[in-house]
Amino acid sequence: MKTYEFYNQHLNIKLQSNADLPLNIVEKKIPKGKIITDYEQVERHVYFLQKGIVQLTLLGDGIEKIIDFLGQNTFACSYTSLLTQQPSDVQLIALTDCVADVFTYHDLQQAYKTSLIVNQMGRMVTEMNYIIKGKREKDFLLKTAEERYIELLDEKPDVVAELPVNKIAKYLGIHPESLSRIRKKVIS
Repeated sequence: MKTYEFYNQHLNIKLQSNADLPLNIVEKKIPKGKIITDYEQVERHVYFLQKGIVQLTLLGDGIEKIIDFLGQNTFACSYTSLLTQQPSDVQLIALTDCVADVFTYHDLQQAYKTSLIVNQMGRMVTEMNYIIKGKREKDFLLKTAEERYIELLDEKPDVVAELPVNKIAKYLGIHPESLSRIRKKVIS
């Protein structure tokens, strides 16, 4: 799915191509292992993932903690850095080969001044991210690791299928051995 198709699907409009949007969108291939946005880098781009998986990581006490895995048909960037134009406290790294539609912060700000559909999409993506973040926080407080794993299987089966156990365990906040036990239990 390309950016314009995402707009069509979520705003019930009929754009024909990315060129119909008031953004200079460039398709970019991002190889596995590439750091898209590094710690302390100011986010200057928004990525709409057509294909692939990106990891969003936070560094705390010298330990990387996985905040989220972002897959196809989602927007990805260091949102706080993008919005504030301050250095990022998170890192985005491609876990698989990715293809993304990319546009700049500057283009987005210009489009906000002139385009109702870009404003609507910006608001919708911000609301979706807020809901996802709130749900993840509540899940960590109220659900067991097994319940979180089962939910991950349902919501992001591509992540479970493509990523190593240690990354999934880190995302769930457990040790890989614990995840192995949970997987055995869920499969049986």
